[in-house]
Amino acid sequence: MGERAGSGGRGAELRRRAAADPVSFWEEQAGSLSWFRGWDRALDWNPPFARWFAGGRINASHNALDVHLGRLSGKPAIVWEGEGGEERTVTYGGLHGTVCRAANALKSLGVGRGDRVAVYMPMIPEAVAAMLACARIGAVHAVVFSGFSADSLRRRIEDSGASVVVTADEGRRRGSAVRLRDAVDGALAGLPGGRGPVRHVVEVRRAGAPPPPPRAGPGPRRWSWDELLEAAPAWCPAEELDSAHPLFILYTSGTTGRPKGVLHGTGGYLVHLHSTFRWAFDVRDDDVYFCTADVGWVTGHSYVAYGPLLHGATQVMYEGAPDHPGPGRLWDVAERRRATILYTTPTALRMSMRPGAGVPGGRDLSRLRLLGSVGEPIGPAVWEWYRDEVGGGRCPVIDTWWQTETGGIMASALPGLEDAPLKPGSAGPPIPGVRMRVVDGGGRAVPDGRRGQLVVDGPWPGMMLTLWGDDERYEKAYWSRYPGSYHAGDYAVRDGDGYLRLLGRADDVLNVAGHRLGTAELEGAVAEHPGVAEAAVCAVPDAVKGEVAAAFVVPSGAAAAGDLRAGVAETVRRRIGPVAVPAAIHVVPALPKTRSGKTMRRLLRALAAGGDAGDTSTMEDGGAEAVEAVKRALSGGA
Repeated sequence: MGERAGSGGRGAELRRRAAADPVSFWEEQAGSLSWFRGWDRALDWNPPFARWFAGGRINASHNALDVHLGRLSGKPAIVWEGEGGEERTVTYGGLHGTVCRAANALKSLGVGRGDRVAVYMPMIPEAVAAMLACARIGAVHAVVFSGFSADSLRRRIEDSGASVVVTADEGRRRGSAVRLRDAVDGALAGLPGGRGPVRHVVEVRRAGAPPPPPRAGPGPRRWSWDELLEAAPAWCPAEELDSAHPLFILYTSGTTGRPKGVLHGTGGYLVHLHSTFRWAFDVRDDDVYFCTADVGWVTGHSYVAYGPLLHGATQVMYEGAPDHPGPGRLWDVAERRRATILYTTPTALRMSMRPGAGVPGGRDLSRLRLLGSVGEPIGPAVWEWYRDEVGGGRCPVIDTWWQTETGGIMASALPGLEDAPLKPGSAGPPIPGVRMRVVDGGGRAVPDGRRGQLVVDGPWPGMMLTLWGDDERYEKAYWSRYPGSYHAGDYAVRDGDGYLRLLGRADDVLNVAGHRLGTAELEGAVAEHPGVAEAAVCAVPDAVKGEVAAAFVVPSGAAAAGDLRAGVAETVRRRIGPVAVPAAIHVVPALPKTRSGKTMRRLLRALAAGGDAGDTSTMEDGGAEAVEAVKRALSGGA
């Protein structure tokens, strides 16, 4: 069955009530938040569009900050570490003051309810303050990951119609400056008239650089964040917003290659986050919570900018890469800040598992009491390493499944709610109040233990409102295949206890001689070989079989490449079967990754099929060398 998680005892009763009447259950949870006005109806459901807590009035910034003033004004809200060793502690009272001034500054620039603000920031406290300032006045923030190129930023500004860009002169990553100012200039230059909808650019002087000289001709007016805030009043009332008022747009990848602007509302989203953060992390007054996500991704929205603050928690925020200036950066921060809860990605963990990383040994991580994983399926071997090497065998490890579109955690063991088994490699059961099934192509539930498509039946509070400016695409992409059910696009297996094991994207699969194989499942099998530190699998066209698998493996030791290939083939044959053995196994020193740490499987697929690398604007530093190594491996070179 697995190990046990936590000591919560309310889970069975809560799940029973949730299953009997999900809408009434979520009404109960909504009572934990501060509402200016109660709702008239808990749910308006016009499939596939949901409006939760209709008629209610609420504000995200008010719930993240104002409700804590007085008792928690002096409590640290954010403990920040810059890549260069800088440190700052921002209290709840201090953050509230900054957010109020920033909100007033935005209002002075003409920003109001429903206006969009692009936030293109490094991982500094001002990024969270900018998001909360938008929420305070009813503006819609559209955060763009600071590692994205000028062209990516331009497309998002243009699509969202942002009138203001909040940015910084630069960020820091792997010891180098990331010139955000230059990227903003490039983005604006590519917009119609050299500015598009943008009227103002507000810049945090992260590096203390002087402002750029005024430009000749038309263009957005440029402002210093510090100077604007210094001139702004220190109090700004939180707008009383309809529960369904848009809170943010966050762009995510689409199968067409065109980014999708996922639009989330306020009331339902906050209820989902408040509940799941409490259930999953069992947060306590003296906890120090450390989530390694960037605010440019949904985890950084839900479980950095909002979830922890809704609970008055102290959180650690850090800038830079998890392996710079040394391979133990995460563990150094966790030790120094005496973290009690850690929420990170399997990619970061696998980096630490590589030879020579030397982590987390030698560091005092005894304060940790709960570990979480997010972003991709975590294999059993990585799960067990996380438990034993990071948690000392004493910490529950939860593997959370959710998506940008779902808003918050949808499946996980919940230590703050129940004493439930922990199963390595399994995301756990659906959260209370959410109904999920594993189905075949016709929407029929498949037997336990058999792979199928993961769907969510009916609405839940954290679900997106729609896709920005494209209701038709929203309905077609997510709700048309299984009418009445949200199509997650992931393969999963349900076991006899109702736990879900995720197998990767359903649109990222191989069809080998009529056999459909999930790449995540194949990668998990390849990674079981003790000589493999990291692995990626992609499909390559084949004249006979349609597609065959190509595996790229990073060795964990000094084994000969031929021996490693043979060993990996045998491991896959044993783990899945002969049909799954990759047609080619390439041994490479590193895998090309994005700046957020995700393996660029699209790039590997293109190279393996004989194409070129395509757009590499989101590649991490040093990625070009990884690409060249892949090319040499494909050509038979060393």
